[in-house]
Amino acid sequence: MARQYALGGALESPTKMVEGTLRSGQSVRFEGNVVVLGDVNPGAEVTAAGNVIVMGVLRGTVQAGAAGDERAVIVAFRLRPTQLRIADHISRSPDGEVFNPNQPEMARVRDGTVVIETFPPGGERQGKN
Repeated sequence: MARQYALGGALESPTKMVEGTLRSGQSVRFEGNVVVLGDVNPGAEVTAAGNVIVMGVLRGTVQAGAAGDERAVIVAFRLRPTQLRIADHISRSPDGEVFNPNQPEMARVRDGTVVIETFPPGGERQGKN
């Protein structure tokens, strides 16, 4: 399945759950995966050695794969980051461009560049029609 591939070995790594929105000045660091059950506001930071999943709007700074893992991914319902980092790769939102996808998005490194794609990859939906 594409979803299992996208999250790599996430199920084997320790995961920190953060309940609520991270506000400016707040930060979370963890040596595994981080799941935020809320938004990450501008001025807030999340750093994880593994993957980062935001069950809300990501507007702050997030680093996944902080220990150098380029397979790490960042997933959010809405990606509007101040800055994204995956391993040693850095990206930020383009100035003045606003995208409003109708499904979660994922940032990952492909061919040495941080790319944003729909999640799950391929944009396929399952369930009732």
